[in-house]
Parts: sequence; C-alpha cells; structure tokens
Amino acid sequence: MLARLVIQNYVLIDTLDIHFSLGLNIVTGETGAGKSILLGALGLILGQRADTSVLLNKEKKCIIEGEFNIDEYNLEGYFEANNLDYESTTIIRREISPEGKSRTFLNDTPVTLNILKDLSANLVDIHSQHENLSINNAAFQLSYLDAFAKNGALVKEYKELYVTFGKLKITLDNKIAENDRLVKDVDYFQFQFNELNEANLVQGEQTELEQKLAALNNAEAIRSGLERINYLLNEGENSLVLEGNEIVKILSTLTRFNTKFSELFERINSVVIELKDISNEVDELKDETTFNPSQIEVINERLNHIYHLEQKHRLNTVDELLSLQESLRIKLEGINSMEDEIIELKKELAKVEEKLIALANKISQSRVKVIPQIEKKVKELLNDLMMNNAVLKINHEVLPNGLFNATGIDKIRFLFSANKGVEYQEIQKVASGGELSRLTLCLKAIIAQLMSLPTIVFDEIDSGVSGEVANKVGNVMQTISTKHQVITITHLPQIASKGESHFWVYKEVKNNKTFTRMKRLNEEERIIEIAKMLSGEKPTSIAMENAKELLNV
Repeated sequence: MLARLVIQNYVLIDTLDIHFSLGLNIVTGETGAGKSILLGALGLILGQRADTSVLLNKEKKCIIEGEFNIDEYNLEGYFEANNLDYESTTIIRREISPEGKSRTFLNDTPVTLNILKDLSANLVDIHSQHENLSINNAAFQLSYLDAFAKNGALVKEYKELYVTFGKLKITLDNKIAENDRLVKDVDYFQFQFNELNEANLVQGEQTELEQKLAALNNAEAIRSGLERINYLLNEGENSLVLEGNEIVKILSTLTRFNTKFSELFERINSVVIELKDISNEVDELKDETTFNPSQIEVINERLNHIYHLEQKHRLNTVDELLSLQESLRIKLEGINSMEDEIIELKKELAKVEEKLIALANKISQSRVKVIPQIEKKVKELLNDLMMNNAVLKINHEVLPNGLFNATGIDKIRFLFSANKGVEYQEIQKVASGGELSRLTLCLKAIIAQLMSLPTIVFDEIDSGVSGEVANKVGNVMQTISTKHQVITITHLPQIASKGESHFWVYKEVKNNKTFTRMKRLNEEERIIEIAKMLSGEKPTSIAMENAKELLNV
C-alpha cells in the first residue's frame, strides 16, 4: 500500500506530506483545487517522464517521495533479479533539477526509469475517467481475459517465443533474398572463377616474365655488355683480376714485416676471389643470353593473357587477380553453405511455430473457459449498480487454421446491451457515460479480487452517475477496499461518505501566490465537507443532517 506521499516544489505545491491509510481513502475538493496535481506527482514516482515545467520555484529542484508497504506482495524476486536491496517498507524518490535532469532512487539506490516503471506496475493501478475508453480496446479486452484466467506465465512465454519466431523469420527472409540474389549471378561467378583458376596464376610471375621478356628482347646488347665486362676483368692490359693478383703477390712478401700488411693482404685477396667469381658468373650469363624468338612468343602470350585478365577485372597485378579468385571461391562456397543454412533455419522456424501454435491453443482454451464466468460476474455487479437489464457479452472467434499473431489465435470483442430486447453492440456505440463508468468499475472490481495489486487509484470514475447509483458505486469501491488499498477522487457525497479516511484538497493564497494544500479531515470537518458537497459552500442544517446520516454519525 501507499503509506506516505511527500511532494516538494511541484506545480502549485510548495510542500505536502500526506499519510494514507488502508481501505478506502477519499479525496475531495473544489474544481481546480489541484486534485489532478496529486495524480501527476504520483505518476512521477511511478515512472512518467517530466521536465522543468513542473517546477514551482524554477531555481529549486522538485522532489516526490512515496513510501510503500510491500511485505505481502512477493516482490523479493524482482528486487533480487535487479540487484536491489529488498525492504518491506520501500521508498521511491524522484528528483527533477532546474537544469532538467531527472534522478530516481529506490531505497536510496539510483535506478533507471525502466526499472521504476516495471516495479510501479506491481504497486499502483491508476484508473481515470478517460481510461473508461480503454474498455473498447481489443488489446485491453484480451488482456482482461488473460488476467481473469491467470494466463500471465503462459502469455509471457508465448510473447517471448513470438519475438524469437519474428527474429528467425526476418533472418530466414533475409537469407533467402540474399541467396536469390547470389543464385542469379552464380553462373557468372563460376565462369569468372573457372577462367582465373584455369589461368594457373602464380604469385609474382608477372614481374618475373616481364624481366625475362626484357632480357630476351635485348639479348645482343646484354651479351655485348657481358663480354666487355669479362674483357675488363680478365683480358685487358689492365685487367682487374691480373692487377689484383699482382697486388696479392706484392703484399704476400710484405706480411712478415708488419701485421697491417697481413690485413691488407687478406682484404685484397678476398677482392680478387670475388672478382674471379663475378667473372665466372658473367661467363655463365653470357652463355645463357641468346635471342630466342619462340621463347619470346611464349612469354608474350602468357603476359597478354595476364594483361587481358587484369584489364577485364580492372586490376593491376597478378596478386590482385589471385585475391579475386579466392573471393569468388569463398562466394561460391558460401552459396552452397547458405542453402544448407536456409534448410536449417526453416526447420528451426517450423519447430518454433509448432510450439507457438500449441501455446496459442492452450491460452485460447483458457480464455474461452472463463468467458461465461466473467459475463456472469459482470451481470451480478451491474444488477447491484441498478443496471438490471444490462448485459456484457464477450464474443470469441479464432483466426483461420494455421494463423496466429502477437496475442495468439483469438479475436475478442466486448459487446453490450443496456436494455432488454436491444441487440448487442460494441460498447462505445451503445453505452452512455454513466453506463460506461459503471461497466468499467464492474470489470475493475472483478479483476481486483484476483490481483495482488496493493493500491488502486480511481480518478472520478463515478462520472455520469448520481443518487442511489452513486451509493451503489461507493459500495463496490468499499468492497474492493477490503482486499486492496483504494484512493478515490470523487465529487459525489454518497461515495465520499464510504471512506475510512477523507482528504480535502484546497487552494491557499499566501504572499500573492497560490498554493495547493491537502489535509486529512477529522469527523466534524468531514461532516461539513460532505454537507457542502450536498448543498453548496454554505450548507443548510438539512444538508448537515444528511451528511451525518451518510456518515452514520
């Protein structure tokens, strides 16, 4: 239950500290006094978004704090799952700074707005007169059946599986589309790969072939140059090898005189040996260098084939062609593996679909089973609210065989008839404002008996009713309050008189500023307030007596 609500610097409230009680809490006040402001403040600690427009003093932060007694509502698991400290008296605090920053605390631990929303769904249910329209919503009607049938765990499992199904379906569709695109080009990819593969390309061969071709095309010049080198090394008057040998002989005779000569001898001897090796290699290269037209033709053909492939694929080297060949190979293998992957995805999707349909059928059977019970209970409550001829009929249809959606296989419609002999129609077409309020209250009262929700807030749900009907509506609220804390904002004295606690909302002008105040009324103040609700600002003695009668005092 909501034990305490503290509000600071919110809209017209500078400071407010209210303690609520168990059972039925009544909130009354003149129009515009600020009853809706209280709901707005409560909404903030239940996770609604806000900005600096709610600040009364724009230079101070707004603080809303709610104290909840939750020891009977089995929420320990939620706290543990979110790594939060569980306290039987849980305090939620929301702060909004002048800079627009919002902070949320749960038992002094910072939490996200999403965590707050999830938790608050287990703490408070706010029902306003505008929410009467939600009774016409197909999603509300279906969720109502599920709540009555206690399908929560099944529906959660179904929704999670439906999300999995949707993701698998998207993955499969994308794979099929991608495979279709690739299959259209598979022949082209295969042709390209085969052409490159049959070319038997070798890394670096283009450079090697171009060098061989250049050597063959310039064989005479190369041979002439090598012969000249050989002459300079061995045959000329000043050949390097002969001169080197002479130097070696001279230094060999000097080595005994100085170690430095020995070092010079070793060095020049190495040079002479290297020159002889060079001479031999030059001879070999000269012998290898011959003009060979047939070899030139073979190399030209090979290079032209490489150049053709490079030009065709807009590449520059054999290495790039080999990279393209490898990517084509991978792509062709991928097409084959993708087909296998598609087969596996289809199998997995079929398994999930089979589970979904089985779950949907199970949920559907549960929904169908409770329809007569709901219709009967609503009829009984409508009778209590002086709508003896009113009937709620729940129409149920099943989607065509094999079809299902995010909520299962059921199509639910709430139909209503307020008068005997009048055809059942959709609620919004036939129910007046007062009838809609009473029907909504009946549905809320029924479901409240099945839920462990601590606090239910009714915001002028009594709209459109009066007199004895109002008294009956109050009785229903009173019944609900035996199992749940109920906070009711009302303008009807018949309902206001039913509460265990009565709070009065009013405006006060202080230092030329208007503030919203709220106080808990004692017995005498309550008599006066209800008398005012009966007859106006200055209640008559008759109104005072009527108020006492309503309050049984």
